[in-house]
Amino acid sequence: MGAIGFDNQQYIEKQSAEIRKRIAQLGGKLYLEFGGKLFDDFHASRVLPGFAPDSKIQMLKSLTDKAEIIIAINAEDIVKNKIRGDLGIPYDQDVLRLIDAFRSFDLFVSSVVITCYTGQPSAEAFQRKLEKLGLQVCRHYPIEGYPFNVSGIVSQEGFGKNEFVKTQRPLVVVTAPGPGSGKLAVCLSQLYHENLHGVQAGYAKFETFPIWTLPLKHPVNLAYEAATADLNDVNMIDPYHLDTYGITTVNYNRDVEAFPVLNAVFEKISGKSPYHSPTDMGVNMAGYAIVDDEVCKQASKDEIIRRYYEAKCALRRDRGTQAAVEKIEMLMRQADVSINNRPVVAAALSKAEETSLPAVAIQLPDGKIVTGKTSDLLGPSAAALLNGVKGLCHMTKETKLITRSVIEPIQELKVGTLGNRNPRLHSDEVLVALAISAALSGEAERACDKLKELRGCEAHSTVILSQVDADIYRKLGLHLTCEPNYHTKQLYHK
Repeated sequence: MGAIGFDNQQYIEKQSAEIRKRIAQLGGKLYLEFGGKLFDDFHASRVLPGFAPDSKIQMLKSLTDKAEIIIAINAEDIVKNKIRGDLGIPYDQDVLRLIDAFRSFDLFVSSVVITCYTGQPSAEAFQRKLEKLGLQVCRHYPIEGYPFNVSGIVSQEGFGKNEFVKTQRPLVVVTAPGPGSGKLAVCLSQLYHENLHGVQAGYAKFETFPIWTLPLKHPVNLAYEAATADLNDVNMIDPYHLDTYGITTVNYNRDVEAFPVLNAVFEKISGKSPYHSPTDMGVNMAGYAIVDDEVCKQASKDEIIRRYYEAKCALRRDRGTQAAVEKIEMLMRQADVSINNRPVVAAALSKAEETSLPAVAIQLPDGKIVTGKTSDLLGPSAAALLNGVKGLCHMTKETKLITRSVIEPIQELKVGTLGNRNPRLHSDEVLVALAISAALSGEAERACDKLKELRGCEAHSTVILSQVDADIYRKLGLHLTCEPNYHTKQLYHK
């Protein structure tokens, strides 16, 4: 376990207390737009060491009796089969995953809202599927001139056309599989309809980044810009907050630019706006739970470098842009870091140069770096995992955790029976082989027990790893980066 910079329990307590306060301040019913990842916010856990990836859901669990969930999904994302990049599943499937996850925490999902609905057949099919599963589904429609035509938006021809989502509880969390799903519009539409029904309700935005209490160029906030480089988000001083309170706070460009329009919508719906600045709208107590600023600074600098490699690989795969790469390069300069600050990079490249084949390096918790090379039995990611657990067990590199007699039958199955061309074991296959060997070998058993200690370790590959290898590294909690190169010159890569 590395150094801790963030008090997770303090954060949960402060954030939930602030939400309760907002509910009371805004009339007893609050629509809370919930951005970011609810169950698996690994970005936050990387830049704020001590932040639990599921801390947001744990916070909501403390409000179980008061909260219900609305999930928004854009009809066009259903049509385009938009994929959630970190999980590799379509947005419509992620809606089902989210519902199951919420229910596992005893949180009530009241409905799904299909936004930007214009009669798309695939959206209609998804609605029928949800309704067969017993879920309430509502349709929200595109509004001409949104978001600037306030008089048209706040009218019977605007929000008035949307189907009203019937809710029961004082806290309504509005979330989605990803950005662009229409969470804000759902919240505002609900405020409009609640007002028509004589119910006083308010809006707030659950936020983690940028952290408004930290300086504009603090590495934690720069890391957020790096994480959203593809969206071209820019952190900036909130001019409305500075003008109203004389206090310098940090927000980001889209919220600052949208605030005057949003304020006008609030005034049109209920006669006045409860907010003087976009910072006011946010519920963000993360800054008050930082207990070691230096630890968070270093973690965030590491994250910026990781995001640089991620952007380079996305560009190589034709899923990213050169602009995103260049933006992160600028952020690296601002944070005063370079790829030389990531020791596993040089170690992996050196091993690859030595062997003339792909290699992977892993930095263990004590700082020691182990490498894995490509061999006739193992791929480099699999070899690096074995060498990593050997290092954690203080075994020599020559120790044989898995015998050739275990590996070769797996290779024969892969090539001879399943028709694969590559006989080398991938990371998932080598872990299965290690688990089998653990039944026969005390050393393999000890190595298996050490796998959990790889969580939080840094890793680097000299080639873009296959999806199965990348997934195993992610599940083990390794922070993986890759050089933007493929192992072969084939046009198709899994």
